Amino acid sequence: MRHEEKHRSEHIGWLRASVLGANDGILSTSSIVVGVASASSDYQQVMLAGVAGLTAGAMSMAAGEYVSVSSQADTEAADRRREEEELRTTPEKELDELTDIYMRRGLDRPLARQVAEQLTAKDALTTHLRDELGITEELAARPLQAAWASAASFAVGAALPLLVALSTPTEWTTIAVAATTLVGLAALGGLSASVGGAPVVKAAVRVVFWGAVAMAVTSLIGWLFGVSIE
Repeated sequence: MRHEEKHRSEHIGWLRASVLGANDGILSTSSIVVGVASASSDYQQVMLAGVAGLTAGAMSMAAGEYVSVSSQADTEAADRRREEEELRTTPEKELDELTDIYMRRGLDRPLARQVAEQLTAKDALTTHLRDELGITEELAARPLQAAWASAASFAVGAALPLLVALSTPTEWTTIAVAATTLVGLAALGGLSASVGGAPVVKAAVRVVFWGAVAMAVTSLIGWLFGVSIE
């Protein structure tokens, strides 16, 4: 029987982008809504600012993530081409390099040499990318996947405060959005920690604290701005 194991690191690419996007979507849009609501009681202004924040934020997250992960993908591609060239021109040196790697991991020289020769015979390039550079197919950079995950998760997260603002009276918008956002941030922080194997409570408290700080600052700015123009 073949023993198969699933590790959390297999999901780190899309998980990172999705969690970052959703967190930013909830927090940034809530901060916008709270700030504008503190400055103005005009319902249309509050909703317009929230929708604009959702749209701009989702596009910004997608573009930023695509550029960032594309840079990583370009670096991986350059490393791949370099390894291909070295394997073509100096195969014996590359074999010695693999042997040294396995010796540093605990194998004696004869066994390390044997392992290096067998893995090189099977797939030299994949072996060097994995054992020398740490590049694997599971963890390879995927710019489009990261961009879509960031944009979609941002939009989903940003929809939460907008729906709350849409369904509550204007005078309660600030309190309702802030409360819902903190609950959402706690749930998101706990979920991401659980999936990643980190302490759930610590992650939830951390994200709630900074979320509360962000909304308090924007609310204060909005209130001061509203007072100054009255």
